[in-house]
Amino acid sequence: MVFGVLMAFGVLVPVPVPGCGCQGPRAGAAARAGLTEAVSPGSRTEAMASDERLARFRQAHLNPFNKGPEQPERPEGEPPAPAQQPDPPPGDPEGALDLGLAEDHFSRPVGLILASDVPQLRRAIEECKRVILALPEHSERQKDAVVRLIHLRLKLQELKDPGEDEPNIRVVLEHRFYKEKSKSVKQMCDKCSTIIWGLIQTWYTCTGCYYRCHSKCLPLVSRPCVRAQVSHQAEYQLSICPESGLDSQDYRCAECRAPISLRGVPSEARQCDYTGLYYCSSCHWNDLAVVPARAIHNWDFEPRKVSRCSMRYLALMVSRPVLKLREINPLLFNYVEELVEIRKLRQDILLMKPYFITCKEAMEARLLLQLQDRQHFVENDEMYSLQDLIDIEAGRLGCSLTEIHTLFAKHIKLDCERCQAKGFVCELCREGDVLFPFDSHTSVCADCSAVFHRDCYYDNSTTCPRCARLSLRKQSLFQDSGTEGEP
Repeated sequence: MVFGVLMAFGVLVPVPVPGCGCQGPRAGAAARAGLTEAVSPGSRTEAMASDERLARFRQAHLNPFNKGPEQPERPEGEPPAPAQQPDPPPGDPEGALDLGLAEDHFSRPVGLILASDVPQLRRAIEECKRVILALPEHSERQKDAVVRLIHLRLKLQELKDPGEDEPNIRVVLEHRFYKEKSKSVKQMCDKCSTIIWGLIQTWYTCTGCYYRCHSKCLPLVSRPCVRAQVSHQAEYQLSICPESGLDSQDYRCAECRAPISLRGVPSEARQCDYTGLYYCSSCHWNDLAVVPARAIHNWDFEPRKVSRCSMRYLALMVSRPVLKLREINPLLFNYVEELVEIRKLRQDILLMKPYFITCKEAMEARLLLQLQDRQHFVENDEMYSLQDLIDIEAGRLGCSLTEIHTLFAKHIKLDCERCQAKGFVCELCREGDVLFPFDSHTSVCADCSAVFHRDCYYDNSTTCPRCARLSLRKQSLFQDSGTEGEP
C-alpha cells in the first residue's frame, strides 16, 4: 500500500492511496512526492480558512467573560460600531451631577470622575452649571455642585494636554495634586507608607492638605482632602476620645477599610485619640498632636497619637478661631490666671481700635498689622484658636500681647496729639491727668462711654454727670420743638 501526504491544519499526515500497485520504498517515496505536489496548494488555502473560523469561534463562544451584548451581524471588513451609553433623564439635577462624578465609600473613592473624554466632560460641565443656577443660593447642595464643577474643569484641562505622559495637575477626592519636581528622598508616600525616591519616581503633592503619594498610588487614594472639610465645616470634635469599639467598624480600618484587630492579625489596630476610631498602620503613623478636647476641658496639652487624617485636619485648624471658651467651659477662667490676663488685654485692644481707625498717622503706620497673625483679636474678645491656647499655656502669647498693648498705648497717649485730644477728664473730681478707657485705674459708663477714675465712680452714688447732662439737653430740645408747634 502506498501512503500519500495531506496537509491538515499545518501538519503533514500520511494517508493510504488505494488502487496503486507500486511496492517498495522507492515507489512509496515517488508516490508521496507526486501527491504532495498535487494537493498542497488547495489544501493550504483551506487550512488557513479553517484557522480563521476556529479563532472566531473561540473568541465568540469559548470565553463568556469577554462576550459583550448581542449586536447585529456586520459584513466582513467593516469596523464595529461604537458602544452607546445611556443618557441621564433630562431635567434631573442628581443625574446631571452624577454624569461626571460618582460616590462609593468602599470600592471606589468618593468623587471619582467617570467621564473619560472631552465631549462627555463638556456636557457634564454644562449640566453642572445649569444645576448650580437651579439650586437655592448658599445651600449645601449648591456648594457641592460648585466643587464638582471645579473638578470637572480641571479634569478637562488634563485631557486637553495629551503631550505629557504624566499631567502636572490631578484631581482625586477633592485633592488638587501637582507633580513635584524635587528630587528629595526624605518624603514618605501617604498611601503605601514607603519612601518616595524622587530621582526615579514621579510623585504628587496636594496643595490643600499636603498629601503626598506616588503617581502609581493616585488611583488608590481613599482619603478625601481635609481642606474641603475645613472650608465647609470648621469645627472640632470636643469629646475626649469618643471610642465606639472595633465592632462598630466591622473590624476594618476607618479610612481604607483594611481588616484590622487588636491582636495584630492581619494588621495592627491603632486608635486615634482625636476621633476615637481605629486605623491600620498605613493610615496611622503614630503622629503626635495636641487634642483640642483635652486642652479645653482639662487644660492638658500633652501630644497624643492621632491618625494621618486627623493630624492634617488639626494642622489646618490650629489657627482658626472657632473656640468660644465662655460657652464651652466658662469655669476655665477661674482656674487659669493667664486666660484672665489675655482677656483683659484683648478688651483694651478693642477699646484702642477706634482711635487707630480715625487717626491718619496710625493708618499710615499700619499699627493694627501688629496683630495680622491673630486677626480675631481686633474683632472680638470671645473667640480663641487652638494655637492661642497653646501659646497661652507656654507663656508666649502673654509676653507678645503685652508688648503690642504697650506700643498701642504709647501712640495714643504720648506720640499722637490727635489721639490725645480724644481723652477724658474725670467729671466727678475734676483732677488728675487725661483719662482713656483702656487705662487700668479707670471705669467706663455703660450708657454714654464717659471715663472716670475707678475710685470716684464707685464712691459717688449719684448718676453719671454726662448722662444727666445729655438727658437735660434732650428734654430742652423736646420742649422747644413743642412750643414752636403751638399756634
